[in-house]
Amino acid sequence: MKIAVVGCGAVGSYYGAKLWAAGHETHFLLRSDYDVVRRNGVRIRSYQGDFTAHPYCAREPGEIGPSELVLIALKTTANDQFARLLPPLVGPQTVLMTLQNGLGNPERLAGLFPAEQVMGGHCFVCLNRVEPGVVVHTDHGQIAIGEYIGGPRPRTHQIADVFRRAGVQCDVVENLGRAHWEKLLWNIPFNGLGVAGAAGPDALDNPELATDPMRPLGPCPTTDKLIGDEKWFGIVRELMAEVTAVANALGFNIPDTFADELITKTRTMGAYKASTLIDFERGKPLELESMFIEPLRQARAAGVHTPRLAALCEVLCALDKRRQIQQVPSA
Repeated sequence: MKIAVVGCGAVGSYYGAKLWAAGHETHFLLRSDYDVVRRNGVRIRSYQGDFTAHPYCAREPGEIGPSELVLIALKTTANDQFARLLPPLVGPQTVLMTLQNGLGNPERLAGLFPAEQVMGGHCFVCLNRVEPGVVVHTDHGQIAIGEYIGGPRPRTHQIADVFRRAGVQCDVVENLGRAHWEKLLWNIPFNGLGVAGAAGPDALDNPELATDPMRPLGPCPTTDKLIGDEKWFGIVRELMAEVTAVANALGFNIPDTFADELITKTRTMGAYKASTLIDFERGKPLELESMFIEPLRQARAAGVHTPRLAALCEVLCALDKRRQIQQVPSA
């Protein structure tokens, strides 16, 4: 299979490298890492075993051309680049699969390409890009994929098999919308509070504290601290309950026990920094719209009261404005 990977950060590099190692013609669309990856390949340091992949490297999508599968792992803050980056990669039989965070990404693709060519999914994996061309994989790794339009088709299962043969646990979901909300059940508390923690837990009760430029930012909590500290863990649980309530109001029927399953999985991660926290510490734009603001918008449209989520969004927006003018201490 000819595969193009667009967005070669931690997620794109890891899954692209796994697909390359399984023998697929894998092309990476690269910017800052181009020279390093072309020279040294992509080095994966994994608890399951280290390896180095040597994909084809391109600076421009026209160098790759139409592919059978386009794997999109861009930060959602770069979705405005879809119209420039993707058309040269897409032919009549191309499948576009977004593995991005949050809501609205398949819809964005379906606005540019035939909806029946669009798939989506999410990852549950602990990955960090620690330097150009180097990704550290510390836990988990499974993905869930589904069709944007309708239920699974033969091609859905074929693509799942491609991932499985590459050593990636891959589940096919009947309802992609539900899968996105299931991932939000983890992303909203752990990505969100990892950043909001810089303003302290009191800011979740009084969001104006995060807007005060004279109030110093503290260390950001990693996943172990969010679970191990009683106050933070209480807020995690409240956010999970609110997200579950919204998902169920939208008809996705997520059981309350699903949050318990995610907590159990999170306990094995150790002191993991979620992607939003890393972006914040590096002074990069945060994925606020897709991961926090749109879920809040849908909660309000569904008539579900989500005070914790609303406060979290307010704190994150305030901190995002401060990120480039005040250095953030590491945990």
